[in-house]
Amino acid sequence: MKFKDYVKDHFIEILIFFFLLLFLFCLFLLLKLSFATNFFILSLITCFFLFSFLYSYFKRKFFFKEFFSILEKIDQKYFITEMLPTANFLEGKLFLQALYEIDKSMKERINESEKSMTDFKEYLELWIHEIKLPIASLILRNHNKKEKDNKELEQIKKIEEYVEQVLFYVRSEHSKKDYLIHECDLNTMIKNVILRNKDDFLALNIEVKTKNLNKKALTDAKWFEYILNQIVSNAKKYKKEKDSIIEFKADESDKEIKICILDNGIGIKESDLPKVFEKSFTGENGHNKKEATGMGLFLVKKMCEQLGHTVEIESRENEYTKVIITISKNSFYNVLK
Repeated sequence: MKFKDYVKDHFIEILIFFFLLLFLFCLFLLLKLSFATNFFILSLITCFFLFSFLYSYFKRKFFFKEFFSILEKIDQKYFITEMLPTANFLEGKLFLQALYEIDKSMKERINESEKSMTDFKEYLELWIHEIKLPIASLILRNHNKKEKDNKELEQIKKIEEYVEQVLFYVRSEHSKKDYLIHECDLNTMIKNVILRNKDDFLALNIEVKTKNLNKKALTDAKWFEYILNQIVSNAKKYKKEKDSIIEFKADESDKEIKICILDNGIGIKESDLPKVFEKSFTGENGHNKKEATGMGLFLVKKMCEQLGHTVEIESRENEYTKVIITISKNSFYNVLK
């Protein structure tokens, strides 16, 4: 609070005071008081006014200075009501009371919204688990047919993939509760992903290569396999017409393991690369593919961050796309182990 702003805000009171002084000065002249007496009385009144004015200013200044200092220090601004300074003037008390009421109303509304969202997410998770049973049944029936319908199986697999994407998206908000970080066999995780997609690889004539995967990585196997599956899903979606290849390889150093998933598909336009991890971004390739949702790489980025991994993407249009996931090695884990 600046002094000049406080003066401007109380300009009317100051003006009234000066008119009062002028009135008293004229009154004292009419009463034929001596100049010294007149000056002494008016000076005394002015001193009292200035003292009162400055005391009121500094009282408010120190209060709001402390208030904004606390507000600046805390990241979650809505916690300010738990740390508010005490006000010893009426406007401050009214301000704090209003702030408490606003905060209380906001918290009640947030609690209602969170409860409603939690109920919806629980229902959605239950629905997804229920719908996965008939999907699994349809896949099994298709496999048991004498003549397999690859197009039908492809559509069923897409439904399964999108249903699972919804499940992982719902869980990603609170996924830390579901993490189990330990040394996982990289080769096993990638084999699981390949097996899961083997029908598509055969149907789409995609050659799968693996290289240097006999390594251990600190991650959560379930979530990491889902990350890999999303990357593979994109590689399948944007493959070349002929001679399609997906290659998995890993490089290890003292501090980290880099897992590379490379495909020789249609690639990504250079102008789209900075935005590929943004939510719902589909880019030029996505506009050409009606089934593109823009959620796959967004979830990959989000889950990698929550697992403590980093993900980056390189691509050249009509040549290749390379996704690199970096998993750090944790010496603290080795000590505990």
